[in-house]
Amino acid sequence: MNFSEDEIRRYARHILLPEVGGTGQDALKKASVLIIGAGGLGSPVALYLAAAGVGRIGLVDDDVVELSNLQRQIAHVTDRIGQPKVESAARAMHAINPGTRVDCHNVRLTADNARALVRDYDLVCDGCDNFATRYLVADACALEGRTLISAAVLRFEGQLSTFRPGGPCYRCLYPEAPPAGTVPSCAEAGVFGAVTGVMGTLQATEALKEILCIGESLAGRLLVWDALAMRFHTITLPADPDCALCGAHPTIHDLSAHRDAAPVACGVSEGVAS
Repeated sequence: MNFSEDEIRRYARHILLPEVGGTGQDALKKASVLIIGAGGLGSPVALYLAAAGVGRIGLVDDDVVELSNLQRQIAHVTDRIGQPKVESAARAMHAINPGTRVDCHNVRLTADNARALVRDYDLVCDGCDNFATRYLVADACALEGRTLISAAVLRFEGQLSTFRPGGPCYRCLYPEAPPAGTVPSCAEAGVFGAVTGVMGTLQATEALKEILCIGESLAGRLLVWDALAMRFHTITLPADPDCALCGAHPTIHDLSAHRDAAPVACGVSEGVAS
């Protein structure tokens, strides 16, 4: 472990925790996390991972900051409207912790770049806003053997799960995307701003737990939150032996199927609760 005096003071409250300590803080410093989407979910994930001392964080989003984002996307501010979201979020992260390296991937996520992006990081947090991207990320993570922490929100509800290599995977939960137009997006149905903050913070918590190997993982479970009722419940998610991605006889071996679709952007980056 090689901490400066400033780092010891910065992470003192972590180091005091027996479950973290100096060894755990060192693990965070050496870890890398890729965040898909720098919006409502990606903002709290990025800020909390940077504050926690994760050494390298990648941001993937090709969108720019808009006025309508500021109701919930807390990494951005009014005077950065029109700027790329990845650059705006990186500025906010560096303001919190200049010691964190931030890789800005101001690109659309496609079948051609997804596996290379995922492969370069230890784990992935997905906070995108459409099913095409969600399945692309899930498939890339499974094929590259990377843990995926996936969150989604819509209106007053949120979902969260962790998908480790070997399953159960995202396709065990949702084998196929719903028909187009059957599930509204946040832009169509609305989203309560603070809901993205809660779910993004929970997503960051799960990412830190995975890096530190502490607590009980959400792997094999789906957390569902109803904000209006202030009620959480957890659903057991078994592996599907017939899953096309992680089952006994998988049929998905690459991302070629995704090339048939148009390139997908991370966009508003809040996901959809299916």
